[in-house]
Amino acid sequence: MSNRFASLENPFPTLSSSDAFAFYENARGRLPSAHFPAQSVHANDLGELADQFDVFVFDAFGVLNRGADAVPGAAQRVKALQELGKKTLVLTNGASFTPEKSQAKFDRLNMAFALEDIVPSRLAAIRALRAHTEISTWGVITGFPLNEDELPVPFIALNQAPEMFDTVDGFLFLSAIGYKPEQLDYLRNSLKKKPRPLIVANPDVVAPQDGFFSLEPGFFSHNLADELNMAPEFHGKPFGSVFEIVQERIPQSVPPSRIAMMGDTLHTDILGAAAAGWRTVLVTDHGLFAGENVQNYIDQSGIVPDFIVPAI
Repeated sequence: MSNRFASLENPFPTLSSSDAFAFYENARGRLPSAHFPAQSVHANDLGELADQFDVFVFDAFGVLNRGADAVPGAAQRVKALQELGKKTLVLTNGASFTPEKSQAKFDRLNMAFALEDIVPSRLAAIRALRAHTEISTWGVITGFPLNEDELPVPFIALNQAPEMFDTVDGFLFLSAIGYKPEQLDYLRNSLKKKPRPLIVANPDVVAPQDGFFSLEPGFFSHNLADELNMAPEFHGKPFGSVFEIVQERIPQSVPPSRIAMMGDTLHTDILGAAAAGWRTVLVTDHGLFAGENVQNYIDQSGIVPDFIVPAI
């Protein structure tokens, strides 16, 4: 994959759907592989699919919410599935929030998810932090305040001081909100001087906001991987560690074919769930592919969802 920073005066470009898709395709060698159906089945909404599944796992951005607002009809659909006795979970790469903070957000959006049914990718990243027993102090990149009790390891929040990047033994990339070009330079230069683990808790390249796509940690981390010939540890969709956590919260009696993952991206939601053996539903109207001919992207990537719906 080419280093996108090398040809861009602005290191933080604005990406379109096609730009983000191309970026994911260029990074395909780092992503898991999976088997897919020959073609997708189109449905109007999840109501038409309810009888086929016992468990519905929702992506957040682009499926349940877009920016700070709920996707129209999402709260009603979640409630209807719950009233049918379906187990509903959220699997989000929004690593900035704890499950408790995510639950508060969904409560505000009139979506009632049990705390144990909300799985942000930071949970998989925390498992990875614990596994690195050789690390004395982690440096955390995040745009949100981080309380000392939110991570089970010693850490400091990295700010604008370049010398701080050299004092830590490893890096945790939680969020790119407020991330500035100079911070990227500090991280890059520090890793050049001394290679250390980089755990990426949000592998997304972009996230749908109101009228634009925000750049996410996956964008910066894949570029650093290419430039520095390093291997970041990704813990979030489409990587298996976060799907394993969700699977632990689903009754063992439920076969993978009765679990549906709803998402708006091919390379994270659909690919990751297919690799886990689940069935997949691509949501097209409110996320990455809103207003796009999604079949073109499916044909180019070979990532084929089991079902396609405009909204849940």
